[in-house]
Amino acid sequence: MSTRTLQFKVATEDWEFEQIHQLNYRTFVEEIPQHQSPGRPRLVDKFHDENTYLICLCGDRVAGMIAARGRRPFSLDQKLPNLDSYLPPGRRICEIRLLSVEKAFRNTQVFRGLAALMWQYGLEHGYDLGVISGTTRQQRLYRHLGFIPFGPQVGTGDAMFQPMYLTLENFEKQAQEILLEPMPVRKAASFLPGPVAIADPVRRAFERPPESHRSDYFLAEFQRIRRRVCQLTRARDVQILLGSGTLANDAVGAQLSLEKQPGLIVSNGEFGDRLIDHATRFGLTFDTLRLRWGEPFNILAIERFLAHAPTIGWLWCAHSETSTGMLNPLSALQSLCARTQVKLCLDCISSIGLAPVNLEGIYLASGASGKGLAGYPGLCMVFHNHAIAPSLRLPRYLDLGWYAAHQGIAFTHSSNLVKALDAAVRQTDWPKKLAGVAAVSARLRSRLRSMGFNLVASDADATPGVLTIALPPGQDSAQLGRDLHEAGFLLSFNSDYLRNRNWIQICLMGAYPPDKLDALTDWLAQNAAPRPRNSSAQITLAG
Repeated sequence: MSTRTLQFKVATEDWEFEQIHQLNYRTFVEEIPQHQSPGRPRLVDKFHDENTYLICLCGDRVAGMIAARGRRPFSLDQKLPNLDSYLPPGRRICEIRLLSVEKAFRNTQVFRGLAALMWQYGLEHGYDLGVISGTTRQQRLYRHLGFIPFGPQVGTGDAMFQPMYLTLENFEKQAQEILLEPMPVRKAASFLPGPVAIADPVRRAFERPPESHRSDYFLAEFQRIRRRVCQLTRARDVQILLGSGTLANDAVGAQLSLEKQPGLIVSNGEFGDRLIDHATRFGLTFDTLRLRWGEPFNILAIERFLAHAPTIGWLWCAHSETSTGMLNPLSALQSLCARTQVKLCLDCISSIGLAPVNLEGIYLASGASGKGLAGYPGLCMVFHNHAIAPSLRLPRYLDLGWYAAHQGIAFTHSSNLVKALDAAVRQTDWPKKLAGVAAVSARLRSRLRSMGFNLVASDADATPGVLTIALPPGQDSAQLGRDLHEAGFLLSFNSDYLRNRNWIQICLMGAYPPDKLDALTDWLAQNAAPRPRNSSAQITLAG
């Protein structure tokens, strides 16, 4: 049986519960004679209303199940007096019950997936100890997973059970082969700009118990991730804040409010326009150079503008203009600002982790933990190459100097997000990823153009991994996005700026199965291409 047909989830539907009752009957009445037959082939557990059922689906069939319950008394309390006297103290306990796998699925990935889902459920609900009445028929399996038997056996006749407990840390130690492999869950392939698909090592790092942001351990871990992202971007320093990329741009705007000279904001898309909004809200003094959406920067025109406005002290723009898929010219802007002694500030939220980003000499640049870095959203970064002093003129949370004066940890931080970001940055071979994204993007752009799709950004000015498609008037981007979702592909189309222009996006920011990208383009060719598929469109993208 192909594991790709399996889905692991918490039971929520009436038909799922009905099949759970039937599987409960087949297992604990017919196979293990623990209960008398109720007269019909279904057995409703006595704690049904309190159980959370973790199930495996194969199509519309429940192939396996396990139940978790945290409310005392447990069923094991009723079988074994003084249950707590057998257990490690100071634990948050749940009872694990009704483990059952259909006979046809017992040599498949069903049990592994259920165990991994149970581990994830325990982490999410704060349980660090599980107790079971394990059938004596499966003692070898339970011991292999790290269960420790305690007390006398319970039950009668052919339905004997051994009380056992399992600590979270012992399961993680004993069951590495279960936790190291992804669960075979059938789900839509994500080609969104965020949140991106999360790799298993990143997810496991996030799910570790939280650390105090004042502990020595967290301080060392925090400085390590600061060094890693600085090495990736060649910036001298970075402040990491708990918030989204919008917060990072607010922090940049706050710093610019301390500048005595006016500035210039150059925009050729939605996110350049948002920088204008940031600056306006801070009451900054600045000029704007607004280009058409998708129009490349003209460095000579910007230089002429600066020449006629010699008092301008800073320039702010987006490096990757995500709305259009444009990559604005970083090195040319750096050279221009160095010649004119203008402080360059950049929104690099969508370029870091997708394209080479060299922030040497940059005054301020924003980044984020999601998108190209492929961590969880929730952390943002402001890179800088100069010392920043605290300022009483700024709100505390936006005062980058206050962060710098406190080793980057000025306020409460999330050790879970920091661990996940560190794992994402550490596990990635960045030269290989950047080269791979660029190569796949080039092939994908070629194939889409051969189908007749209109890409907003030219190939020469495109951000690797961000492809914005302008659909013809007769084709609705929102409907196409919904159709793609039904077909198993998540694309970006719901943002107002995309809907208003009838645009849709394919983004390659996170991990994705290469065959899914081929399947996506095949679907587009067959169902949405402006002109019929031809031989030139028959290109394998995952090279």
